[in-house]
Amino acid sequence: MLQGKTIVITGALGMLGRSAVPMFLRHGANVIGCDIVPLEKSPDIQAVAEQYGDSRFMFMQADASDEEQVKALIDAVDSRFGRLDGAYFNAYTNVWKPLLDLSLQEWERTIAGTLTSAFLCCKYAVPLMIRSGGGSIVNTSSVLGHVPKSGCLGYGAGKAGVNQLTRVIAKDYARYGIRANALLPGDFKSPEKLAMMSEKSKELIGQETLLGRSGSTDEINQVAAFLLSDASSYVTGSLYSVDGGFRI
Repeated sequence: MLQGKTIVITGALGMLGRSAVPMFLRHGANVIGCDIVPLEKSPDIQAVAEQYGDSRFMFMQADASDEEQVKALIDAVDSRFGRLDGAYFNAYTNVWKPLLDLSLQEWERTIAGTLTSAFLCCKYAVPLMIRSGGGSIVNTSSVLGHVPKSGCLGYGAGKAGVNQLTRVIAKDYARYGIRANALLPGDFKSPEKLAMMSEKSKELIGQETLLGRSGSTDEINQVAAFLLSDASSYVTGSLYSVDGGFRI
């Protein structure tokens, strides 16, 4: 599905990233993983790095909300692979507090980690994609960018911003062969977390979704892989909900 494509993943050591990195490699992509956390903190991705070697996988520790670090990341992609075909931007920050308890510093940190990070990553990825003949951007948003949830102020606002950022990029750069879509997950869990969920927790989530359950990281990333692949060549400017029917 992704054979021969070079794809950068931010938040590569997070819950979605740890599933996406090996999945995209199995689909034939060259993968550049980026996270603010050092690779040593993720033994499973370390094992992936050893399995695929430098020719297929590269990891770079960087803060996606820092302009100089994002520039360095994209420069490293260019130096190593000479092109960029896809980008899966997952970095975010969240502070769960209601309006009157949320400090300005916490608000700014959440917006920087969630929205500014997407802006910077797109800003520096797009020129390399243009030089590569086009590409696909998938920004990870959230159903909480549409549906209000108590205490989810900065994150919800940031993800709503990611939605509009994505659509404007799709409009502005389609003529260069660049597609941009936002992925809107609902509740999802890693296999380990799914296994640890209590029946009560499963029941509560089941009451909020049409499918009656939480999603898995693989289910989210399969949609991301589709959007990054040529199979979605007629899809751009879309907000893809992957939420088990939560929104309706």
